[in-house]
Amino acid sequence: MAATTSSGPDRKGTRARDAFFYLFLTVFVLAVVAPVAWVLKMSLSTRADLLATPPPIVPPHPTLSNYTTVFGAPEFRRALLNSVLIAGATTLVSLTFGVLAAYPLARVRFRGKAALLTGFLALAFFPTVAIIAPLFKEFRELGLLDTYAAIIAVDSAFALPLTVWILTAFFRTLPRNLEEAARVDGASTFRVLTGVILPLSAPGVVTAGLLVFVFAWNEFLFANTFLFSQDHWPVTVAIPGFATTHTIDFGAQAAASITVTLPILVIVFVFQRRLVAGLMAGALKG
Repeated sequence: MAATTSSGPDRKGTRARDAFFYLFLTVFVLAVVAPVAWVLKMSLSTRADLLATPPPIVPPHPTLSNYTTVFGAPEFRRALLNSVLIAGATTLVSLTFGVLAAYPLARVRFRGKAALLTGFLALAFFPTVAIIAPLFKEFRELGLLDTYAAIIAVDSAFALPLTVWILTAFFRTLPRNLEEAARVDGASTFRVLTGVILPLSAPGVVTAGLLVFVFAWNEFLFANTFLFSQDHWPVTVAIPGFATTHTIDFGAQAAASITVTLPILVIVFVFQRRLVAGLMAGALKG
């Protein structure tokens, strides 16, 4: 009888927690989706609809003219290619050095390893504004200003700590007996890494690669500071170019923003299982 009496309040408390959780989740999803939906609406609106007061929730005269303007601009098409080049090269560099650094950190025991990993992660949160001036001076002396190498180098430097952290956590989850069996067969350390560890680490590598690619794709501060020529601009720097001294083409800017966001959404959707698996594998390692 006592069990029956106590179960009632327990069920009510559980229902209240569930209701609060779903309410919070709904508000969170709306807060994330609403700005994107509004930009999408702007990209499909005419200039008159964009300047209407109050602004319509749904475009009364939907049009694709803003996308025609965006893709008709050769500088924007060039900026897309630049973003792919910069983000792809940054991802490749970060994964290459990240794998080579994370594997020994995951397998070799030495004093101060935890502090070293913490220091790696702390570098990822270092304020970029604080080093803009010193980097500008160094790149100017090295002749790297207005080059892809400058952006790829600095993006890789900021992406590498998080890459090392994620890959180290994932490598720790892999059993050592597979490596030992490969070494018994005469495999070198590099062969063990490339032939045994990396194929088993696909979720972790994909997770790190996606995060690095998204970071480099969205990066604005360094590109806007170190790249002067419009031929070298990525899309994050090119989008404000749709504003002139006297007018701002809000529709074109919105269309460009949607165009830039869409590839990231597609990539995350395609690799979402590996992304979740990679994050969970590192998180669940005791």
